Amino acid sequence: MKIKAPKDFWAGLMFIAIGVGFVVVAQNYNMGTALRMGPGYFPTVLGGLLAFLGLIIFGQSFAVKGEPLPTFKLRPVIIVLIGICLFGALIRTLGLIPAVLTLVLVSAVGHQAFRWQSTIVLAIGLAAFAVLVFYYGLGLPYKLYPGH
Repeated sequence: MKIKAPKDFWAGLMFIAIGVGFVVVAQNYNMGTALRMGPGYFPTVLGGLLAFLGLIIFGQSFAVKGEPLPTFKLRPVIIVLIGICLFGALIRTLGLIPAVLTLVLVSAVGHQAFRWQSTIVLAIGLAAFAVLVFYYGLGLPYKLYPGH
């Protein structure tokens, strides 16, 4: 059997794996009934639906012609992971604003269409959004910048 749609093949496998994973983990919780659902009911049902959807997509990958899989680029993944690690390291020492700015600026370098002007505007906007939501809106006890 020849795979005609590689994207659908791998997406279907991923959906199946994640769905089955949810079903397996949810078995550690009480299922309950449809009228009195336990904590394991909802993840089991959603995991089963996701696995079923994955099975359909997986099956279609052998029947319907689709796009080829693009080449996997490791550089952007590594750069984004570095940005996330820097965010985690900086949020307690420098504060929320420098951590968010660093996260956005470092992570954006990994994109092939990286532009400094739009990245700086995005970083400032996301930092302001983070301050409004997490500091003022939710009242989380982050310091905003060094010395705050």
